[in-house]
Amino acid sequence: MTESQGMVEARLDEGLKQLEISVDPEQRRQLLALVGLLHKWNRAYNLTAIRSAEEMVSRHLLDSAAVLPYVSGRTLLDVGAGPGFPGLVLAILKPELRVTLLDSNGKKVRFQRQAAMELGLTNVTPEQARIEAFEERYDQVISRAFASLGDFVALTRERVVAGGQWLAMKGPAVDEELAELPVEITPVARHRLEVPFDVGTRLLVVLERRT
Repeated sequence: MTESQGMVEARLDEGLKQLEISVDPEQRRQLLALVGLLHKWNRAYNLTAIRSAEEMVSRHLLDSAAVLPYVSGRTLLDVGAGPGFPGLVLAILKPELRVTLLDSNGKKVRFQRQAAMELGLTNVTPEQARIEAFEERYDQVISRAFASLGDFVALTRERVVAGGQWLAMKGPAVDEELAELPVEITPVARHRLEVPFDVGTRLLVVLERRT
């Protein structure tokens, strides 16, 4: 093991400990393999602005893992998934969850497919499409910096089952966006995400449709 690999493993282990997330040896192997694959592909395809594998652990893996306590359905749609975050991480941590990764960028979806194949994630379905052309419905729909809350809801409102939820990973300045939501969409929770090794403030806003 190189010094760099050791630092990546140490950061992952400590971060999961701080998040109070337990993983078995296979899940740990998958998470480390995901970082390695992203780091390798990123050199050729520029999938993310994050360059170091150690920082990828914080900004992609642990950031994604922080929302795990709020994923409660059996099916999850990750809209604007990019190279697959948070969906790939949630699929690893919750193998019974069926995750669809949706993005219109071909190279990012190719990475999603390669990662799902190499990691043996049979509960992941990568889809290259625009959300407007998509037809399935899900228990929960999640996004990480995909769009404003108003646009997120407007584009995905037909993709959420009755009684389902939107999970929006946002920065701290979210009040203005909340004020612009349609009257039938209501925020039911706002969680501060304490992401290990990341100095930024992250929020998870949970939205539901009024009945």
